[in-house]
This record gives sequence, C-alpha cells and structure tokens, in this order.
Amino acid sequence: MTVQPATASTPRNNSSSLRRALAILLQLGEDRSGDGYSLAELGELLQLNKSTILRLMQPMIEEHFIEVADTQGHYRLSWRSAQLGQSYLNAVSIDRDMHDVLVRLSRASQETTHLVRAALPRVVYIDKVDSPLAVRMFSRVGNTQPMYSTSVGKAILAQLDEAALRTVVEAGMPRRTPRTITDEAALRHDLALTRERGWAIDDVENEDGIRCVAAPVFDQHGQCAHAISLSGPVSRVTSERVPELAALVIASANEISRRLGARR
Repeated sequence: MTVQPATASTPRNNSSSLRRALAILLQLGEDRSGDGYSLAELGELLQLNKSTILRLMQPMIEEHFIEVADTQGHYRLSWRSAQLGQSYLNAVSIDRDMHDVLVRLSRASQETTHLVRAALPRVVYIDKVDSPLAVRMFSRVGNTQPMYSTSVGKAILAQLDEAALRTVVEAGMPRRTPRTITDEAALRHDLALTRERGWAIDDVENEDGIRCVAAPVFDQHGQCAHAISLSGPVSRVTSERVPELAALVIASANEISRRLGARR
C-alpha cells in the first residue's frame, strides 16, 4: 500500500491504534496459503505483543473482517474484507483510473507514455501522456498498431497462449522499418526474452527513430490484456538507458496490476 505524504492541507492522522489495526489487516492480506497466522507469528512480523494484537482484532472479528481459521488459533481475512475488495474491483476502470500512473512515469522518464489494450492481432491505445520535451512521437488515443512490432504488443503477446501467437503471425508481419522482426522464429525468441526479463522492447521496429520499452499489466485473475510503455527518439531513449527505463516501466505496470487486484 502506498501512503501519500502529509501536507499542510492534509495533516497526518496520528491514530496509532488505527494504523496498527490496518497493519494487521495488511499482513493477513499477505497470506497465500489460506492457513492464516497465529498471534505469535503476527507479533513477530509486526513487532506487537499478542494482547495488543488480539485487542485490535476483536472489533474486526465482530464485523467479519477477520475470522479464526482453525482450532489452533490462526487468523485470516474474512468475508467482509472480500466484499470490500470486490466492491472496489467492480468500480475500478483501467481506461479511466490509471492516468496518474502514466503521468508519473512520463515525469520520471521525460518521455511519452501509453496504456494499451489487446485487440488481436493489434493493440489499441487507450491513454497517453505526452513527453514534456520538444521532440515527441506521434500517436493518438484510439489508434491501433500491430502486436509483433510494438513493445506494448510484445509485452502482452509474451503472456498469451499459442492461439494468440498464431493469430498474430497469420495476420502477417510486414516490415515497418529496417529492424522489424518479420520471421516467426525470431518473434518467438524475442517473446521468450520478454517473458524472462519482464519487459519488452521495440528497438526501432515500428517507427523510424523511435525506441519503446513496455511491461505487461495483469488483472486479479493473473491474465494479461494490457500493457504500459514509454517511447521516445533514439537520441534520448538510448540503448544504455533501456535497463533504467525498463525498471521504471515495470514499477508502473506493477502499480496498475495491484490496483486491478493482481498480486504483484
């Protein structure tokens, strides 16, 4: 969870009990097994004594945010926590609610950022923030581009199944620049590298003079239908900068994935 820093207009709430109660909920949310945590385990993880933890949990147990998982005294999240989470997921929209992530990525990189959705064998640009610098790439929300030649397309395609890859290949892979991958075997190799490192690159493959770096976005089911990218002229997005920029893109993609309910 990202906590926004306090400002003069929004003073920090110093309720230590509330913060400790929230810490308990967040820690229970880290349970992957469904077995929950004992009081001793929670105490060690949160640096709180067992009596304090039990006191803070009692109202949340009564309101069904936390429940006893077994006869051994393990605790886990209960149905009301799931109800709140589902209410959030029902309301959140990737098209509408992720623009601030693009803004921060653009500010950090000084390049143009995009959010796209898969529309096999292409991708659709659903949001964009322009670079603050004078030289920018040309793109528009609503435009489509091929998957095989774009970093966003490859970021998504690397997470999809064989049928999706066949759809892309069979739609054709014409050369868009001298560096476009037009061979199926070469594309498969590129997608394998993308899966391994967690990010994709359009190394001047879709538009002359433009290099792009992208990372996949996952939803609550672990499925990938979206990706986020940054793009700029090769004079700024140099090969030497790619690892640094890739780390920024991955962090932004993970932020969106978390907002969509993925465990990233």
